[in-house]
Amino acid sequence: MADEVTTAAENKQEQAVQPSEQAQTENAEVKETKPEASAELSNVPKKKRVKINISAAVKEESGSAREEKAAKKKADKTLEEKAKQEEARKQKFAHLKIFNRWPLDVVVNDLGLRNYINLNPIIVPWTAGRNIKKQFWKSRKSIVERLMLKLMVAGHKGKKHFRTSNTNTGKLATQYNTIKKAFEIIETKTKKNPVEVLVRALENGAPREGVATIEYGGVRYPKAADMAPQRRIDLCLRWMTQAAFGHSAKGKKHVWEALADEIIGTSNNDSQKSNAIAKKMDVERQSGASR
Repeated sequence: MADEVTTAAENKQEQAVQPSEQAQTENAEVKETKPEASAELSNVPKKKRVKINISAAVKEESGSAREEKAAKKKADKTLEEKAKQEEARKQKFAHLKIFNRWPLDVVVNDLGLRNYINLNPIIVPWTAGRNIKKQFWKSRKSIVERLMLKLMVAGHKGKKHFRTSNTNTGKLATQYNTIKKAFEIIETKTKKNPVEVLVRALENGAPREGVATIEYGGVRYPKAADMAPQRRIDLCLRWMTQAAFGHSAKGKKHVWEALADEIIGTSNNDSQKSNAIAKKMDVERQSGASR
């Protein structure tokens, strides 16, 4: 019985040893093949060997460059298709007017803001918070809707809670009527399309530079920095709505009258009548001093 157990154990050891021997033989074969390849290259002259290596590297680089060109061409093609679809959609719904009164065929002169001021044809500028969780989706909203949202929450003015930071969240009908009345006042005073006046106000009142704070060695330094186009529009809308609420406080005038005056003053680039222009000049002056 003991002899049978010992023979079984020896057989298991032999089986365990066999794979390792096979692996050793395979490694030996690989090692034998490598010298053959190196021997073939060694027979080639040195200059020719260098040329072969250079040609192989050039082929690899050309292949990667070809792939990059193909990917870029594909991306450009998709962008062109999207642009064509957007243009076809605009032509299809070109008859739509905002508030069913004013057309939206306005050209944005500022190239930096052209992709962030949405002027797609729409009657009621309200999306009810669709796609609100997607980043940067607000650039696809109508610019009139963004003005309406700023009227709902104008934002804080400085570090203190002023009257201009009061919230009108959820008062859609109130802000809808406010913008409609403001546009009517703008049309009567300027004899122009109020949407065009709003776009010119955004172009004039949006700051181009801001101040970023850099901390180095425990000390904070102000540093001038270019401002993102989306933030430029947000700041201009905030300053205009804050000025409208500030001028309409204590019953001086209606908020739609104050908003119309602010938009007209900003479109005329008048720092005396526009809070947005005054704030823009202040921000750009600070950024110029911290270069």
